[in-house]
This record gives sequence, C-alpha cells and structure tokens, in this order.
Amino acid sequence: MTLLVIKGVNLNVKLVGSGQPLALLHGFTGSAANWHSHIAVLARQFLTIAVDLLGHGGSDSPADPGRYSMERCVEDLIAVLDQLGFEYVNLLGYSMGGRVAMHVAATHPERVRALVLESASPGLADSAERQARAASDEVLAERFEREGLEAFVSYWESLPLFASQMRLLESVRADLRAQRLQNSPLGLANSLRGLGTGVQSSLWECLPDLRIPTLLIAGELDSKFVGIARAMAQALPTATLAIIPDAGHTVHLEQPDEFNRLVSAWLSNL
Repeated sequence: MTLLVIKGVNLNVKLVGSGQPLALLHGFTGSAANWHSHIAVLARQFLTIAVDLLGHGGSDSPADPGRYSMERCVEDLIAVLDQLGFEYVNLLGYSMGGRVAMHVAATHPERVRALVLESASPGLADSAERQARAASDEVLAERFEREGLEAFVSYWESLPLFASQMRLLESVRADLRAQRLQNSPLGLANSLRGLGTGVQSSLWECLPDLRIPTLLIAGELDSKFVGIARAMAQALPTATLAIIPDAGHTVHLEQPDEFNRLVSAWLSNL
C-alpha cells in the first residue's frame, strides 16, 4: 500500500498488475482490502488501483465532515490520477463507491474510459427525500458516536440489505467484519454526514448525457437495486445490464467468480 498526500490528507492506495488502469472504489464501511481476492484475478489483465476513500481503511479521517463531501471526494480522486500519471482509467465502484464513480464520470468524463457500477444509485431525485435521508444519516452518525464502532458494525451487518450475506461461509463473514472493525469511527460517522445519499446531488437528469460505456451489475436478490439498475439502463445511452442470479447487494462477495469473469470479459471487449 502507498500513502499519497492529496490536498492535505493521506489517501491509502494499492497498485497491482499491469495494463490498462482499473480503479476500484469500495462501499461504506469497506476499504481497498475488500478487493484483495479480485485483484488477484483482475491484475492479470489490468493495472488495478484500489483506493481507501477518506475515513476508511488506512486513509485519513479528518474532523471536518465537509472534507468528505462528494465534490471534495471527486477532486481527491482526480488528484490521485494526476499524481500517479494516469490520463484516464476504467472505474469500478460498489455501492457508495459506485455513487462516487458516477460523479467522477459526470464531472470529468475525459478521465473515464469505462464505468462498472455494482449495486449503485445516481442518488435521490426528490429534494424532500434527500432531506429526509440526510436527517436519517445524521441520526445514524450520532448513534455511531454514542454506541461505538463494534455496536455500529453489528447493526450494519443486520440490515435487510445484507441478509443474503448470511449464506456465506462463516470465515468469509468473519473476515468482512474484521475489515469493517479496522475503520475509524470518526471517519465512518463523518462519511455518513459528508458523502451520504441525502447530501449528494442527484445524477438522474445527467444520465442521458453520460456517453461512457457502462456496465451495470445488480444481484437478483436485491430487488431495490435491480429496479434502480433497470431504470439506469434505460436512461444511459451506452449501458450493459447484468443481473446476477443467487446474489444480493454485494455481488462481488456473494458470486466472486462470476463477478470477476463478467468484469474482465466486458472490459476486454470494449
């Protein structure tokens, strides 16, 4: 892992492999470590760049929630590409990382060759919904600060969104929990405040103008995000939709072989 000084903060970045650059962005409570087994496969074809987003993994956790905003996050990632000397990347994002990837592509389309979005959303189109979600995330952040990291991770694991993960091997679930518990409590609470769905702008109206080749991945058991992916596929001019059987929200964890095969084949065929 390499620590890069980006706009006054340290961001943890892991580079493995060779070939066209493929940046990997994790979800909330995740880190670059979530991509470890996938990098072993993807790095045979690509130069993989796994980033710990601010407040996660080995990256810094500033006290100011404003430092975690979507706009600052996008600026950080563009600065990472500049510092590493990449003119463009293929960009893969899961859940929160998918939202970040979409904002990078929408604001800097010349830097993104292709998008892979797993269980991702362009945001909430309705302003009242965004306000309600921001208020809900603030309550969650305060609960996090009050109860501590371990209690919050237990709560997060129990969400219906992740119910299908209970079918995974106990050792896999234990590894995922251990990774989550390595995060900074301050970083995760501020990530909710600064980078949550309620405080980001909606990209639904921007999708028809986003002409970057895009692979949309959703797990068949995750009905909410299957619906979002289908709506996105209709709005995007150059989208490929893949609904993965026997998988929920975290396709790359629940069906890793199919995920790696799909991503590798789609990117190679562009």
